[in-house]
Amino acid sequence: MATAAATGANRIKGSVLITRLNMLRQHGGQGRVDEVLKRLPEADRLALRGMILPIAWYPLEMNLRLDAAIADVLSPEDRARAFKDMGRASAEDNLKGAHHVFLRPGDPHFLLSQAAQIYRFYYAVGHRTYEKTGPQTAVIRTFDAETVTEADCLTIIGWHEKAVEMSGGKNVQITHGKCRASDAPHCEYHISWQ
Repeated sequence: MATAAATGANRIKGSVLITRLNMLRQHGGQGRVDEVLKRLPEADRLALRGMILPIAWYPLEMNLRLDAAIADVLSPEDRARAFKDMGRASAEDNLKGAHHVFLRPGDPHFLLSQAAQIYRFYYAVGHRTYEKTGPQTAVIRTFDAETVTEADCLTIIGWHEKAVEMSGGKNVQITHGKCRASDAPHCEYHISWQ
């Protein structure tokens, strides 16, 4: 298993890769997985066809290539929707499993207040903060992430939409006015719900 720890690259947990592959299986079985994997470099294909450990670190760049290939296959006309859907699937998978402790029914602020800890479960570089701005509003900010793409930010939006819904929030809205991918000093997500 080739992990990023050996190369010093930006890293992401295997649980993210697992949820992406599970989402593909739900959208067409192993044939859909194979269709996406054939778009990737051979090294990525070998790693993604092998045993992926949820707690092991993997190259973030491989995840970004996988996400792009998934969007190309599942939603070439609306890639933004595909990236958000990947984030939503990841939240559902992880928050129904090992990370269920972050959910308190009727309390999205509890989940969001754990932003720093949740970030460390997924990413090796950077950090995230939480600010409660009202009874049903909050801002989360991501600092010092080495690799930031618009696509990754869309998966983060999808993840938080689903996570707030799973915490009892309805009509979740997220705006992303500041983004490192657009030369802002950090990424900023304004979240509101009913």
